Amino acid sequence: MKSRIVGLCSILLLVSCKIKDNAQNDLNYMQNIEQVAIEASAKNSGNTIQTGDQLVILITAKDMDVVKPFNQNYSSSDIIQTNANAGGNMPNQGATVISGPTYIVDSNGDIDFPVIGKLSTTGKTLVDLKTEIRDKVRQYVINPTVNIRLANFKITVLGEVNRQGDYIVANGQATILNALGLAGDATMYGKRDDVLVIRTEDGKITHGKVNLQDANLINSPFYYLKQGDAVIVQSNKAKEITARQNPNTGLYLTAISIGVTAIAVVVSLFNRK
Repeated sequence: MKSRIVGLCSILLLVSCKIKDNAQNDLNYMQNIEQVAIEASAKNSGNTIQTGDQLVILITAKDMDVVKPFNQNYSSSDIIQTNANAGGNMPNQGATVISGPTYIVDSNGDIDFPVIGKLSTTGKTLVDLKTEIRDKVRQYVINPTVNIRLANFKITVLGEVNRQGDYIVANGQATILNALGLAGDATMYGKRDDVLVIRTEDGKITHGKVNLQDANLINSPFYYLKQGDAVIVQSNKAKEITARQNPNTGLYLTAISIGVTAIAVVVSLFNRK
């Protein structure tokens, strides 16, 4: 009897260790990073400008008086404050000041720029627009500098994360790992091998899934997030089982465990006699 109980306890211990190891592996990101060739290119991180984007564009030069016509209705006291942690528990954390005149991209994908006139942003990245504006300003100013920032680069993180919500990224560039970092990471119930990304770009809605446990996600077109992306971490089987089971199941299992231990102790004492 004693040997049977010891054998049963050993099996339970081995199974418990195996389950624990599997659970730990399920929580690890990029488990095969050493074997993956990183092929991600700049094109995956290039976000095209979208309708409704708020572009902060400031023209500077050695003589700031010369570029005043390109910065109409703006003074150095005008600022835009964005919050990199919007939607989180600490709304002032990560606040970043962005300074400059703001232009909202209209429904046609255009902005009205002082002196230069109407500029189309359709299909262009911030770098493309910066180059175009600099070339046009050069017709009037020697060696101008053009600074462009996206003031409302917003991503949404939902599902099994610690802080669901909308997040504004001040520098206009983020990866799916950045998004999870802002949301406090996925919970232990998050399905890390099947994360959904919903994307709206140029009026079209697309979606894709990434496996956070596989380092190949670096090469996915959904690794670099775009303006308005929604990241959804789905629930794993453990959460589904927990939701279905009796809330007292944990207490029952604990009681059974204590009972088995007590029987083992009694049998051991009895055999000593």
